[in-house]
Amino acid sequence: MTEDVETTAETTTRELGIEFCGEWFHPTPDRGYSIGRDADLVVDTNPYLHRRLLEVQWTQDLWWLANTGRSISVALATADGAYQAMLGPGTRVPLVFPELIVMFTAGAYTYELTIHNEAARFTGRDAFAGDETTDGGTTIGALPLTSSQRLLLIALCEPILRGGMMGSSQIPSSAAAAERLGWPLTTFNRKLDNVCDKLDREGVQGLRGGAGKLATNRRARLVEHAVLSRIVTAADLPLLDAEGASDR
Repeated sequence: MTEDVETTAETTTRELGIEFCGEWFHPTPDRGYSIGRDADLVVDTNPYLHRRLLEVQWTQDLWWLANTGRSISVALATADGAYQAMLGPGTRVPLVFPELIVMFTAGAYTYELTIHNEAARFTGRDAFAGDETTDGGTTIGALPLTSSQRLLLIALCEPILRGGMMGSSQIPSSAAAAERLGWPLTTFNRKLDNVCDKLDREGVQGLRGGAGKLATNRRARLVEHAVLSRIVTAADLPLLDAEGASDR
């Protein structure tokens, strides 16, 4: 009996891997595996990042991802962008997909890692199972954007798109993104409001302004959604370069 349990544990360990900055990490079923500023997987020393933001747990014969932080929500998506959700503080999800991209923002920096589960049976377009889920899961459809709205998203996502979605990237300020595009800041802000309003009507959370809603947080949520749902990809970067060349 003991031998069977040990064999199962060894197999499970090999099945789950976390990829971050080109390195691989393998949690074990016998204990929780923390991710954060002072954790089993140290993401960064960024003081805005929780000491332990996430924990990978083996329970109920499943791997789970729990948000153990107090104030940072975590964006989740399958590699094809068909499934996307927000994991709020105090919530958890079962890791039922073969590959799950995890993205979160602390201060001015956005971080990305990927969880691989070889035993998972679902794909991004399968039904999502689990009672203890998130504060909002969505299936992403095609979103009509004007050419200028697409350029705005590419400019905000450029650091992540050029970095191949590895490690951390600094989110451009509105002023920096406007300068990159050669637009007046007022024009950029107006178009940013239009994009956020359009996505908000589609049910994307975290894009509405108002009291307590920092501009940095809104841009970060927009970047997370645009990248994870593949509204913009690295293949769109030539459009940004062409826009910059046309202003010279």
